[in-house]
Amino acid sequence: MNNKSKALVVFSGGQDSTTCLFWAKKEFGEVEAISFDYGQKHRLELELAAKIAREAGVPFQVMQLEMLGKITNNALTNPDMEVETDKPDNRPPNTLVEGRNMLFLTYAAIYAKSKDIHHLVTGVGQADYSGYPDCRDEFIRSLNQTLNLSMDYEYEIHTPLMWRDKEAVWQLSDELGVFDLVRTQTLTCYNGIVGEGCGHCPACKLRKNGLDSYLLKKNHKSDQSQ
Repeated sequence: MNNKSKALVVFSGGQDSTTCLFWAKKEFGEVEAISFDYGQKHRLELELAAKIAREAGVPFQVMQLEMLGKITNNALTNPDMEVETDKPDNRPPNTLVEGRNMLFLTYAAIYAKSKDIHHLVTGVGQADYSGYPDCRDEFIRSLNQTLNLSMDYEYEIHTPLMWRDKEAVWQLSDELGVFDLVRTQTLTCYNGIVGEGCGHCPACKLRKNGLDSYLLKKNHKSDQSQ
């Protein structure tokens, strides 16, 4: 098999990365997944990621990056900091983990080269922008070039969700046949509650608004076809 048909998915067990995992399984001949232990409060996400990858038949491993949680201060790694319920206008939300996606993709690239994998897949997106600078298309394209130059290796970073809002992400999961899995078995909630989540953190609100919009649209189409 051509080595360029292999892909490595940066995988957290959340809605976006799970959708990307199954997108990659459709698009590539071989898929592996990698998660990162960066000192996050909700260790459950690593367990869910392992379970989903196992059921999907995808080789999976966790890489240690605990130092990131020690040198940053945010609501995802600091047990004494509560998640803001509303996104502030003058700064990124307190769930921003500085440098996270840059480090994840860099370590993923190093690992991918050792496995002769050229394609990296990540679930970042700019359509429902939450104030995270490392989710922007401009950043991904810049990092892609930097990785190619730094390791003299031809990588291609795929961002299938970059321009999809949450409604469109739900639609994609449905098209891929994993709508129910994503809805019930993934962890998107900043407060660590699987599936529908806590309902009031920014991640849950975004997820639910997208789900409601998608179901309304889907039901409307169903009614019209009858």
